[in-house]
Amino acid sequence: MAKNEIERIVDQMERAFDGRAWHGPPVMKVLRGITSNEAAARLFLEVHTIRELVAHVTAWKRIVARRVGGEAVRPTAAQDWPKPKGSWSEAVSDLRRAHADLVKAVGKLPPARLEARVPGKGHSNYVLLHGAVQHDLYHAGQIALLKKAMR
Repeated sequence: MAKNEIERIVDQMERAFDGRAWHGPPVMKVLRGITSNEAAARLFLEVHTIRELVAHVTAWKRIVARRVGGEAVRPTAAQDWPKPKGSWSEAVSDLRRAHADLVKAVGKLPPARLEARVPGKGHSNYVLLHGAVQHDLYHAGQIALLKKAMR
């Protein structure tokens, strides 16, 4: 079955987040088994905790969804790296919701809009969406290293 480019991008988003990624474990697999204490542990000075990384990834899924919807979003430092709120399980659930909302927003994007410039930015929606996949994988790697350092 032939897929259009939007479907291929969504497929890559799903693989990086909770699917069969060829590189290794996706975000949700890396998060499995992490306790709330581990998520909050600051192992190294000036290095984000797992909990902070999850809040950041969640925030950026929402920012990307808004940008895909045509909104010019310029996050503040506090929006880029929001302070973690709620319990660890709530944070993971919130991440799942933000991912589902992003996938839904991307699924509604007409393929012709992939080359359109992101409002207020110098790159296209195509670059933005591939960047969102790369962002997940980058932070999944950080989380995997922090998790390994604790065990």
